[in-house]
Amino acid sequence: MDERLLLRTFVELADNLVADFDLIDFLRLLTDRCVGMLGVTAAGVLLADPQGDLRVMAASDERVRLLELFQLQNDEGPCLECFRTGVPVTVPDLAMHTDRWPRFAAEARHSGYTAVQAFPMRLRDEVVGALNLFRTDVGDFDGVDTQIAQALADVATISLLQQRSADRSDVLNEQLQAALTSRVLIEQAKGKLAERHGLDMEQAFTALRSYARSHNRRLADLAQAFVDGTESLTDLGTDPQTTSVRPSRHPHPA
Repeated sequence: MDERLLLRTFVELADNLVADFDLIDFLRLLTDRCVGMLGVTAAGVLLADPQGDLRVMAASDERVRLLELFQLQNDEGPCLECFRTGVPVTVPDLAMHTDRWPRFAAEARHSGYTAVQAFPMRLRDEVVGALNLFRTDVGDFDGVDTQIAQALADVATISLLQQRSADRSDVLNEQLQAALTSRVLIEQAKGKLAERHGLDMEQAFTALRSYARSHNRRLADLAQAFVDGTESLTDLGTDPQTTSVRPSRHPHPA
């Protein structure tokens, strides 16, 4: 494990009291760092919206995002159980839990995932979501990595709750509602970019994110501009930050 990257990650997750806090980018950082440091294949984050319904707010790739959506649509799976009980769920081999979550286990294995861990994003009695890790191989999860994953979930939760108390009590709900709207815009922009440049959805997201960061733009604002047509996708495709993304052989339609 890269200890310097781990320390930097904790600092980045804790340093969120800024005026232009971007919830989606914050949670995507969490999922990306989990994949980069913890020996897992993919990661996702589910957060409860102001009505208490879980939403997929971040995923390290498109495949796991779709699996998280499947879990919500079918109302079963380890990540939902983790959120509802407030305790971690560890599944070293999904094949051993087909009775517990029959539809989720089948879909996860069909998607290539054979082991799952889910960690509650909670502070004392308040659970706001779940951090979910997926592997493509069976076997026990590393004990140290498990402790680090829960610590990352805890720090991220504290940061989210700090957002609520920074100005007024409803700020987290406003952030979540804005993030849900932004998520729709980002998906639309990804689809448009993927169709225009022959990218898959994950490559399209990487291109958008790289462009936003290199131009000091909020990802949601950039997506809005693309969807509205006030910024050209052609301009995005010619930017040095995005031309390094190789086109997919099987581009996804918008």
